[in-house]
Amino acid sequence: MGNQHRGLDAAALHEIVPGVHAWVQPDGTWWVNNAGAVTGDDGTIVIDTCATEERTRRFLDALAAATGGAPVRAAVNTHQHGDHTHGNSLLPEQAVIVGHESVRESVLTDFVIDGCPPFWAPVPDWGGVTRRPPWLVFGSELTVHSGGRRIDLLHPGHPAHTAGDVVAWLPEERVLFTGDLLFHGITPLVLMGSVDGALRSLDWLAGFGADHVVPGHGPLADAATLPGILAEHERYYRFVAEVAADGMRRELSPLDAARRADLRAFSGWPDAERLVLNLHRAYADAAGTGVDLPAAFGDAMSWNRGPFPTAV
Repeated sequence: MGNQHRGLDAAALHEIVPGVHAWVQPDGTWWVNNAGAVTGDDGTIVIDTCATEERTRRFLDALAAATGGAPVRAAVNTHQHGDHTHGNSLLPEQAVIVGHESVRESVLTDFVIDGCPPFWAPVPDWGGVTRRPPWLVFGSELTVHSGGRRIDLLHPGHPAHTAGDVVAWLPEERVLFTGDLLFHGITPLVLMGSVDGALRSLDWLAGFGADHVVPGHGPLADAATLPGILAEHERYYRFVAEVAADGMRRELSPLDAARRADLRAFSGWPDAERLVLNLHRAYADAAGTGVDLPAAFGDAMSWNRGPFPTAV
């Protein structure tokens, strides 16, 4: 519990440019995400919520204090995972929830919100959250406005972190909210997406020419640091693809392939067990099958020799 509260106390709201905020939650590992908000003359549009009731309420309270209580008119979910969507239910009843068309069904069928499997330690306590999916959905792009501010919501055109990733791009302010297409200094996860798609998304992200970048997890970035972050992601995704290809040639399981892999180049990143999950995705894509999620998480726990640590 002490670690949980230290993590909560470290969360902070950063004003990137006037009226545009990022909620950054260290240390950004399992279930500890970033979120944000764009405030215009007529209220606020939130970009993602948080995994638990307590974390979401802290975010919304900090946002209200920073914006003089500007009403939350809408929220965008960058993808379906609970660390970005569970807090939807704590937003004002009249707030419009927006997301990719695949995210609605995923949130409606999310079983983790009812009780998290024991893959993490401590097992997360979500608090008083309930399913609240997007009810305004889109396929490739949608533009919303917060007062005089334009926010372009864009899908990369293929699965990457998930099938329903969207970024929120403010073209005038040059601010890009990437969702989990970027994990800054943390092992990326593509279990529910695509290794190849995640790799292809990197050039797409670079093409925005953003001055300010809010990753889904980890510290904020800018035009100077983004190229290095993208290069690190590219190296990791190519590494996963190479380990998968070698493992399949040798007829190894994803777990055995992970055990043979040399992760020293990424030793500074937490959540290294995600290699096993990412290999399950690469193997499934090569075979043209779906991923067996319980088997994938079971293998990752075996590799990790126990549950994955989290601060929720």
